[in-house]
Amino acid sequence: MSKHTKIRRFRWASTAAIALVLVATGCTSNSPEEDSSGGSGGTTAVSDNDDPGKTVTIGFSGPAADHGWLGAINSTAKSAAESYDDIDLKMAEGTNDASLQISQVETFINDKVDAIVLLPTDGAALTDVATKAMDAGIPVVNVDREFSTPFAARTTVLGDNYGMGVSAGTYACKLIADKNISDPVIAEIAGIDSLPLTQDRSQGFKDALKGCDQTVDRRVAAEFTPESGEEQASNLLQAEDKIDIIWNHDDDQGIGVKQAFDNAGRDEFAFIGGAGSCNAMDWIEEGSMEATVIYPPTQAADGIRLARLIAQNKGMSDLVQVEVPKRVVLNAPVVTKDNVDEYRDLCFKS
Repeated sequence: MSKHTKIRRFRWASTAAIALVLVATGCTSNSPEEDSSGGSGGTTAVSDNDDPGKTVTIGFSGPAADHGWLGAINSTAKSAAESYDDIDLKMAEGTNDASLQISQVETFINDKVDAIVLLPTDGAALTDVATKAMDAGIPVVNVDREFSTPFAARTTVLGDNYGMGVSAGTYACKLIADKNISDPVIAEIAGIDSLPLTQDRSQGFKDALKGCDQTVDRRVAAEFTPESGEEQASNLLQAEDKIDIIWNHDDDQGIGVKQAFDNAGRDEFAFIGGAGSCNAMDWIEEGSMEATVIYPPTQAADGIRLARLIAQNKGMSDLVQVEVPKRVVLNAPVVTKDNVDEYRDLCFKS
């Protein structure tokens, strides 16, 4: 039986298994805690993790700011460090060259920094030098793109690409139910198809749509740029006379996607974005976009805060297990007109 002849049933329980996530921005406590150093491996649940401690030197190496989200990664990392008087940040020049980034990390090792926060150009390529840092007793916080071995990092901070797809698909199901859309046509504008993050986002979207007996009718893939977004969105609109819901994976490429919509004079569909750009939030407020799904541009900033705790031998006192976790996966919330004010401060400029 085809999807267009099925009886629509919206199921709030997704068939996908969703992992419990930890929001790293809650890593500081707001109330005093007793010393619990006994049995904690030397890590102490301190009275307030934001209180000044010993000054620590943190080396940060991140990407070239050739994309709005990547630019926000670097700027929020710097801002996080500047908010603490006890952090001395050594910030390497952003780069997309794995060889240059390796040399940056080697410099941090030679300078004997207290911790390193690293968003690798290529996780596999940076694994050996990150392991070298760990072997030298320098804790490494791995951000966004994972190393090839867990021995290369003390802690890993990740966005939730699969969760982005789940959030977008679950919200699409909600729209179908709320608006009583019959035989909906659902389209997807992905990013670079060869990347695991794109595959994860698409799989999450597909899995969540199963919750309301839907599938993706038309899918195209762009390249995370406005130009490719406009081209692929134009192709999509030419292929489909009527669309009910479109999910675009990336708000930077969404600039071109939105331009294609405007050029074609098409606005019959609910437009859902991804990442959380300031443009997207403007469009949501003015009513030309339904929603966007956050992919946190604060991952490196969270990495800086966690590196500070680790280097100061502090833990996360809001947890029973007070040590900083080995792996932190940030949430992928949906931003709509109802809650855009809550997320406006997290938006990034494309």
